[in-house]
Amino acid sequence: MKTILLIEDDSALRENTAELLELSGYKVFTAPNGKIGIEKAKNVNPNVIVCDIMMPEIDGYGVLEAVSLEEKTKHIPFIFLSAKTEHKEIRRGMDMGADDYLTKPFDEEELMSAIESRLAKATILAMRDKNHAENMIDDENPQNLNQLKNFFCDEGEVSTYKRGEAIYRTGDHSNSLFLILKGVVKTHTMDANAKELITGLYKADDFLGFTSFEGTIPYNESATTVEDTEVVAVSKKHVKDILKKSQDVSLELMNLITDNLSEIKQQLIRMAYSSVRKKTAATILLFVDVMNKKPGTPLRISRNDLATTAGIATESLIRTLSDFKKDGLIEIEGRNIHIVNLESLREIE
Repeated sequence: MKTILLIEDDSALRENTAELLELSGYKVFTAPNGKIGIEKAKNVNPNVIVCDIMMPEIDGYGVLEAVSLEEKTKHIPFIFLSAKTEHKEIRRGMDMGADDYLTKPFDEEELMSAIESRLAKATILAMRDKNHAENMIDDENPQNLNQLKNFFCDEGEVSTYKRGEAIYRTGDHSNSLFLILKGVVKTHTMDANAKELITGLYKADDFLGFTSFEGTIPYNESATTVEDTEVVAVSKKHVKDILKKSQDVSLELMNLITDNLSEIKQQLIRMAYSSVRKKTAATILLFVDVMNKKPGTPLRISRNDLATTAGIATESLIRTLSDFKKDGLIEIEGRNIHIVNLESLREIE
C-alpha cells in the first residue's frame, strides 16, 4: 500500500482530504504544521508528500527545503497545496524542486491525478536507477576474454623480471594468476633423474599460473623468464568471482586452457616419437613463434632451453644444430641462431 504524508494546518481540510485518500486505497499520515511534518517525513518515509504552504512553525517552503537535504527523503515526490494563485508563488515552489502545485479549492479528480502521476514517475525513475545500477555492475565485470585481460591491466599488480628470474617456483602457493605484458616465460619441472623438462612457453598476452581455483594449492612446476619480462598479477579469488558472474568469460577461458593442453600434448608426442632432427627443428620454430621473431632476426636462446623443450640431451641438440648449419638451414654466431631456410626446417621429418 502506498503511503502519503499530508501536512495541512486547516484541521477540517486535513481530515476531509485524508479520508478521501484513504478511500482511494492509500495509507495516510497527517501533520498539523511544518515542524511536525518534517519529523514524520523522516520517520515514515512516505511515497508522496502533500503539503500546504502557509502554516505555523515552518511553512511549506521550509518543509520542502528540509526534506530535500535529507538523503532518505530527498527523492520523495512533493506536491504543494495553497490558496495563493500568484505566479511568483507557484514559480518559487517549482524552482525549489516541488513536483506539482494544486490551488485550493481543488477537486478530488485533480488531487488524485496529481498523486498518481507523481507515483508513476517515481516508479519509472526507480526502475531506471535499478537498471542503471545493474548495468554498471555488468559493465564493471568483464564479459569476454579481452575485457578480462583489460581488467588485469587496470586492476592487477605489475612486476618486472630480468632474464632468468623466477616468477614462481615449484611448491610456492598459487595465490595469483598472471598475464604476460611483454617478454617470454618458460614453465618447467624436473623428471625422476633431476633433468629439467620445459612444459610450456608463454609470450605477451598469454595467461600464466593456472591451478585449481579451490584454495592456494602449490604450483607443480616453476615459471622462469626467457627474456626480460613484465607481468601483471590478480588474485585467484578475484578471478574466481569474475568467472562466477560471467559464463562467457568462463567458456572462453576453458577453451583457452583446452588449446594450451592440446599444444602440450602435441609437444609430448613430438618428444616421444619424433626424430632428433624433427624435435630440434620443431623446437626452434616454436621459439621463433613464441618470441615473435621476424625473418632475419637472430634467435637468442640457451642450448639447454632448446634441449629441455625438445626433450633431448644437450649434446644431441648441439650436434643436430651443427648438421642444420652444414645443410644451410641456419647460421650460428655464439648463442645466436639465424634462420636461413624456414620452410626447409618445417619440412624436416
